[in-house]
Amino acid sequence: MNKAELIAKLADDSGITKTQANAALDSFIEAVTKTLKGGGKVTLVGFGTFSVSKRAARNGRNPQTGAVIKIKAKKVARFKAGKELQAKL
Repeated sequence: MNKAELIAKLADDSGITKTQANAALDSFIEAVTKTLKGGGKVTLVGFGTFSVSKRAARNGRNPQTGAVIKIKAKKVARFKAGKELQAKL
């Protein structure tokens, strides 16, 4: 399912227009992004938790030359499914 299909599903299920559904989805994405940038986490009970993890710097290899390269440390977004979501899958 892509973003357009999700917007159509939200609009049909909730009885709102696609424009309104798009605005709601964009607002949700923006709120989650701002919270994660601030170092927080977003927990939706029954669905899951969005959080930020830190990846340590490490050595990797260039697949073409085999040379060792340094990969910088960085922060990555994580999602951990809640119990109810896992039970439905």
